[in-house]
Amino acid sequence: MRSTNRHPIPILCAVIVCAVVLFGGWLTAAKTREVAMSHASMNHASMNHASINPEQNEPSREQSTRTAINNFNEAFNRHDADALGAFLTDDTVFEDTSPAPDGRRIDGKTAVVDFWRGWFARNSDAHFDAEEVIVSGNRAVVLWVYRKKRDGQPWHIRGVDVFTVRDGKVAAKLAYVKG
Repeated sequence: MRSTNRHPIPILCAVIVCAVVLFGGWLTAAKTREVAMSHASMNHASMNHASINPEQNEPSREQSTRTAINNFNEAFNRHDADALGAFLTDDTVFEDTSPAPDGRRIDGKTAVVDFWRGWFARNSDAHFDAEEVIVSGNRAVVLWVYRKKRDGQPWHIRGVDVFTVRDGKVAAKLAYVKG
């Protein structure tokens, strides 16, 4: 998931600004850290947004989101495209980090699973380590490090995924990288 984008800083800055606005705080990297946001920590204006229903049981919704993200990441690191497909909605969307400058959008479970199947075949030693998982309702931001060998040497890149979860499955995964 390498991008040759010559201007990764503006994209990453935009992602961080969006995360700060959405989640109300600065993001800090650490060993895998999970942060749940409650309605109490969100401002009053965001609670009036149509997608947030204060009457819903937010802890169970956030737990469902967290479980979906954890299941997705575990299947991903096993390079199990079929298992990955079980955690995607039929109309899922994946936005890849390449080609530069904007990546590409892949729509639908079948197309996304086919993409990952090919990607796993080309990147058999790839592994993603989640540094931090931030969950708010049906949304999650995952800060990660992607590791593999390149020319026989250890190599890595850092990035962020912005997820939307619906009915316990990943409906969208938008990926961004630092460089």
